Amino acid sequence: MVADDDQGRPVEPVPRARSGVAGRHTPRTGTEPRTARSPLRLRLLLSGIFLPLFVVAAVLFGVWAGTSGSGDTPSSGALVVLAAVCAALALLAAVDLLVVTRRRRRERTARRP
Repeated sequence: MVADDDQGRPVEPVPRARSGVAGRHTPRTGTEPRTARSPLRLRLLLSGIFLPLFVVAAVLFGVWAGTSGSGDTPSSGALVVLAAVCAALALLAAVDLLVVTRRRRRERTARRP
């Protein structure tokens, strides 16, 4: 489909390889959503770092909430919310860690003849 400019003249479309993000190394094929690849090593590293960090933070906020009094600042309710958020992020990191390891294992076995 060729677009027209303001005066009705046909305008050549921009090639797909030139459209989008500047500095693209490979031309777009139009199948990126199906064949998109994420950096699994980076996801593995980030999940491995943040899983224990969020678990420790959830435990610390939970203990702090349990030992805080009624007039303390921050309130125990706010600390419980922080503990729950950290626990949810830890769960998300754990699921991502499992997904990444399963994907890497599947890719390794698929490459072997």
